[in-house]
Amino acid sequence: MNNYIDSLQWRYATKKFDRNKKVSDTDLKTLLESMRLTASSYGLQPYHIFVITNPEIRKKLQPVSWGQTQIVDASHLIVLTHKTEVDTDWIDGYLANISETRNIPMEALTEYADFMKSKVLALSPEEQATWAAKQNYLALGNLLSAAAELRLDACPMEGFEAEAYDEILGLSSKGLSTSLVAAVGYRSTKDETQHYAKVRQPENKLFTHL
Repeated sequence: MNNYIDSLQWRYATKKFDRNKKVSDTDLKTLLESMRLTASSYGLQPYHIFVITNPEIRKKLQPVSWGQTQIVDASHLIVLTHKTEVDTDWIDGYLANISETRNIPMEALTEYADFMKSKVLALSPEEQATWAAKQNYLALGNLLSAAAELRLDACPMEGFEAEAYDEILGLSSKGLSTSLVAAVGYRSTKDETQHYAKVRQPENKLFTHL
C-alpha cells in the first residue's frame, strides 16, 4: 500500500509533456484495461473511450481546448465520452453479456432487468446524460492511478469545448458526447509544476470518523 501512496504522491497534473517520448503498447494496454475494469452504476458502462494519436485530429482539438499544449504534445490523448441516451437495447445488451459471461439463463435475470430498467429508463434525457457523464469520472480516476503506478504522466482536463469536440469527432451520430479528456505521456524537464509541493487538505479537516 505504501508503494501505491508513493505513486499518488509522485503524480501531478502535467502541464508540459515531452513530445518525443511515447507510451509503449504494453503500458497503454494496461491503462486501457484499468478503465475497462472500472466500476460503474449497475455495471452498465454507459460510455465510450477514444484513444487519439492522429496528429491532424489533435491539431483540430487544440484550439477548442483553450490552446493547451498537452493536447498535441502528450503521447496519447484519451477522450472519455458518455451516451446521451441509455435505452432498452443498451441494457438488454448488457444483460446478454452477463448471461454469456456467467453462464446464466436470461430468464434468471428478469427481476434484475426489470429493476434496472425501472430506474434508468425513468430518467429524463438530461438526467440520463448527467448520470452517464459522471460514470466517466470513475474511469478517469482509475486511469490516473494506473498511470502513476506505471510512472506515466497524465493530465485530467475539463478545459475544452464539449460541443466542438463532439463535432470534430463526429459523436452526435454515435449517440455520444464528450465528458472528459486526459493527456498521457511523459513530463518535460521544462515543466516547472513538477517541482511544486502537493497541496491537499489535512486528514483532520477532510475526514470525519463516526
